[in-house]
Amino acid sequence: MEVNELGGRSARKHHAIMEAATAVFMAKGYAGTSMDDIAKLAAVSKQTVYKHFADKEKLFAEIVLATTDRIEGMIDLVAGIPADADSLEENLLRLARQFLTTLTQPQVLQLRRLIIANADTFPDLGAAWYEQGFERVLATLADTFQRLADRGLLRIDDPLLAANHFSGLLLWIPVNKAMFHGGPQHTQPELDHYADAGVRAFLAAYR
Repeated sequence: MEVNELGGRSARKHHAIMEAATAVFMAKGYAGTSMDDIAKLAAVSKQTVYKHFADKEKLFAEIVLATTDRIEGMIDLVAGIPADADSLEENLLRLARQFLTTLTQPQVLQLRRLIIANADTFPDLGAAWYEQGFERVLATLADTFQRLADRGLLRIDDPLLAANHFSGLLLWIPVNKAMFHGGPQHTQPELDHYADAGVRAFLAAYR
């Protein structure tokens, strides 16, 4: 029982450190963050932080890669598009709206900016985050488009390029605005408009 309690306490501290580190890195950037800042926000000692994470670089890597777990729901959504000619546009529109809403959340945009800002310092980490996250979504979307093409619903020669075209039509405006302005610049109706217009443009090219 005591071992379980100790394990549970250690897990709670680990989670608290991760949550605090995420908040501080987002607010201050990698260079501006200290282990003291993280320990203070997590309400633990600096020694406890170092007990769980050997150094700031390893802690940064763990909080970045932990966010790729959140992509599973998006992958399931993309893979689940039914091959139904009558509802193709409706299904793609539903996907587009959820896609945009998920990938333009403030924390996702902050994390994207943080990773890009440190890409020269941690190129392997940036590549791993892209490969384990967004690249997996694109690969799943490509497989889905190929399946729809095999059923005669789409005309596609390069499904991965089509997946990039689809996501680019949706994300180009709101993500670029957010990157240059330092935060989201869109409303939900604007996101819905980008989704509607993006799906129409995609289908005009590929249906």
